[in-house]
Amino acid sequence: MDKIVKREEWYKALIDECKSIITEAIFNSRWALVEGYHDLGERVRTDLHFKEYAKGTKTSVQDLARNIDISERTLYYAVQFYDTYPDLSQVPEGKNITWNKLITKYLPAHKEKDSPPLPPGKYRVIYADPPWRYGDKLVEGYGAAEHHYPTMSIEELCELPIKDMAGDDAVLFLWVTSPVLEMSLMIIEAWGFEYRASFIWDKVKHNYGHYNSVRHEFLLICIKGSCLPDNKELHDSVISIERTEHSQKPEYFRSLIDEMYIPPKTRDDRIELFVRGELPKHWDSWGNEI
Repeated sequence: MDKIVKREEWYKALIDECKSIITEAIFNSRWALVEGYHDLGERVRTDLHFKEYAKGTKTSVQDLARNIDISERTLYYAVQFYDTYPDLSQVPEGKNITWNKLITKYLPAHKEKDSPPLPPGKYRVIYADPPWRYGDKLVEGYGAAEHHYPTMSIEELCELPIKDMAGDDAVLFLWVTSPVLEMSLMIIEAWGFEYRASFIWDKVKHNYGHYNSVRHEFLLICIKGSCLPDNKELHDSVISIERTEHSQKPEYFRSLIDEMYIPPKTRDDRIELFVRGELPKHWDSWGNEI
């Protein structure tokens, strides 16, 4: 993003107002969520400064989505919603419609960014935070993964050639949530690993769930061949770190992996899959949010 634009008062105001719209919308009724995304689309589409800055470029939309803590996909649909139905009274099915139904049935599809090819080579350490597809709505617009990033089905994840990336003796650290815990075993097997142990991330803050108020995720440790840790120090299996952005994992866990499996000085032997940010230089990466 242009650093000058980021410092402009109009851009700061746009970000603050968009965040306010989203915050008010997601904690109210499902129609309030629809209204909220309509307001968001209108705010972005009618901002003359942003229109001049963006000029239809994809990067500008990605930057704005990142700054207001939603996915590019959600921002795209909010703008398309306003463009298609500038008058809320024209919305099909009226106040009975949900946001999910609106975007899947009545708005043009958003073309997701293609994932890059998997890199060649064999790795001893693989760290993965899959974009699980839940099919959930929870409280409309709150917590559902597809509101934040492109997701993959269990079948699509199983078909990834991760087995070919792993060395004969390798370890997989796999992030898993409770709803997909059982299904994750299918992926572990398809990727050529066996489950051994787990860490639990206590996220301190709660998320909505269908059966309880959720504040944890599992980091499963899976082995191919023989791959015990280099460092014999045993770490606490429960780690409490307050969560921040949706699906953003604390840097602590990558550092923990480096402590358990010491990086060699002569070559890279570890890779993170489905990356959503910057990595240390000794890590290779793959993902569509790099």
